[in-house]
Amino acid sequence: MDQNPQQQSLWRKLTSPSRTLSLASLLAIGIAIGVIGWGGFNWSMELTNTETFCVSCHEMRDNVYQEYKETVHYNNRTGVRATCPDCHVPKEWIHKVIRKVQASNELYHKVMGTIDTREIRGQAPAIGQKRLGDNGGDGFTGMPQLPQL
Repeated sequence: MDQNPQQQSLWRKLTSPSRTLSLASLLAIGIAIGVIGWGGFNWSMELTNTETFCVSCHEMRDNVYQEYKETVHYNNRTGVRATCPDCHVPKEWIHKVIRKVQASNELYHKVMGTIDTREIRGQAPAIGQKRLGDNGGDGFTGMPQLPQL
């Protein structure tokens, strides 16, 4: 070959297994790291998909949650409660991830002061109508557009 010794050495390092671990060990370690990473990601997705998490922010606890407790979604004769994620987080995994990214963007703009909670709340009725009319309640598509990062 026309490769110099340094290129051959680099290629050998990239294509041969570790000197101390077998290829099977490296594969098992990689799979274990992948499973732990995927499990941690899904755990965090589900943890942020609870009413407790939603109202942990003072904006939600002091404003929207107080209003929510007075509605039929919270108190009704059947005792079945609709929680925040039931309406505001899509059920399908990919759409849920997209919504979580949008929520991260909203948190960023709240911290930076480029969006106001009242601005979002003022659009809530229109958002709800768009959500119900556009997709039959299968996801949350009507969030207000925020400045992109």
